[in-house]
Amino acid sequence: MAYNKNDRNSNRDDKGDSPMRRRNTRRRKKVCAFCADKNHTGIDYKDVNKLKRYVSERGKILPRRITGNCAKHQRALTVAIKRARHIALMPYTLD
Repeated sequence: MAYNKNDRNSNRDDKGDSPMRRRNTRRRKKVCAFCADKNHTGIDYKDVNKLKRYVSERGKILPRRITGNCAKHQRALTVAIKRARHIALMPYTLD
């Protein structure tokens, strides 16, 4: 009889590290960093250090589901990053 990889796992329970098991875990909802900060003065395109946190290592603007920002602040952040890129404070792409 030939050895088959699928036969050895057929007797196991599905309670292990199956993808269905991992999918059911709930993650904590991210809170908008700008809404949570009471001393928030606004999103400024000249504040490059703050804007860099919301850009990937390839230079792309990170989406809301990753950053946890609300829609209002994500739009303002996107405009600020685009303005900073336009006047060469931030690069369009990173090498």
